[in-house]
Amino acid sequence: MAKINLLPWREEKRQESLKEFLTMLVFAGFCAVITVGLIHFYYSQLIDSQNTRIAYIDKRIDEVDKKIVEIKELEKQKEALLSRMRAIESLQRDRPLIVHLFDELVRSMPDGMSVTKLTQRGAAITIEGEAQSNARVSSFMRKIERSDWLQGAKLKVIKESSVGDNKTVNSFTLVFSQLLPKAEQENEDEES
Repeated sequence: MAKINLLPWREEKRQESLKEFLTMLVFAGFCAVITVGLIHFYYSQLIDSQNTRIAYIDKRIDEVDKKIVEIKELEKQKEALLSRMRAIESLQRDRPLIVHLFDELVRSMPDGMSVTKLTQRGAAITIEGEAQSNARVSSFMRKIERSDWLQGAKLKVIKESSVGDNKTVNSFTLVFSQLLPKAEQENEDEES
């Protein structure tokens, strides 16, 4: 008689295949977990490295920002000192101008004329005064035009008013400019 195996061999084979499949599945899952873990570890190391670099760069940026603030403060101090130096140089340069202004006014002003108010804004000078006649005012204006230190005399206002016993006085307002003579300007240019 032929040997007949009545044992459920197909069932055993299925069970063996299932065990093999489950073993392979567990092994694949284990490999996947290991792979994911290694990838996660690798990228977390990269992130930590980048965070370290960013922290270093931030520290350096803070240091540079502090230096920039210091530089701006130094530039402000420098500008303040330069403006003081320019002011001092301007005062030194303009110091003789007031002397020349009053000297020219005294030389140019005819008799019978007086100044009641003198105002200077930059190079523009405004004089308010009184004169015995209009001719004295026009003589004063001509002398200003011939001056080396004064120029551009313009009469703003002149009005006649009577004072006391049939005396008339002409009140006037005159505007002109103060300037440096050409010889003085050339000397200053050469010094610079």
